[in-house]
Amino acid sequence: QVQLVESGGGLVQAGVSLRLSCAASGRTFTGTIMGWFRQAPGKEREFVALIRWSSGTSSLADYVKGRFTISRDNAKNTVYLQMNRLKPEDTAVYYCAARFGSSSYYAGDYDYWGQGTQVTVSS
Repeated sequence: QVQLVESGGGLVQAGVSLRLSCAASGRTFTGTIMGWFRQAPGKEREFVALIRWSSGTSSLADYVKGRFTISRDNAKNTVYLQMNRLKPEDTAVYYCAARFGSSSYYAGDYDYWGQGTQVTVSS
């Protein structure tokens, strides 16, 4: 199986940057899609970004495009979410997820999940 552990969250002021990390353990495959999702209290879990492990190509949600980037380090089995110019509406628990198959923006399609890391942005 695959285990995912997120880190890097915290309490920050609006306009600053954070980099989240997702460390994957267990067997990984070239066909894996890695995704970042976020969920605010009382809200549905929403797509943030994904990256194709083999190629490094990525997709981002419209509401983070231009501010966030996703990348991966294959040797370290780690995926990063660089978050710049953070806004209060970015406040959420951020989850790393993995899926074997085609890319998807739907949380229900992902096979493995981390426990999440809290990001709180104050104005």
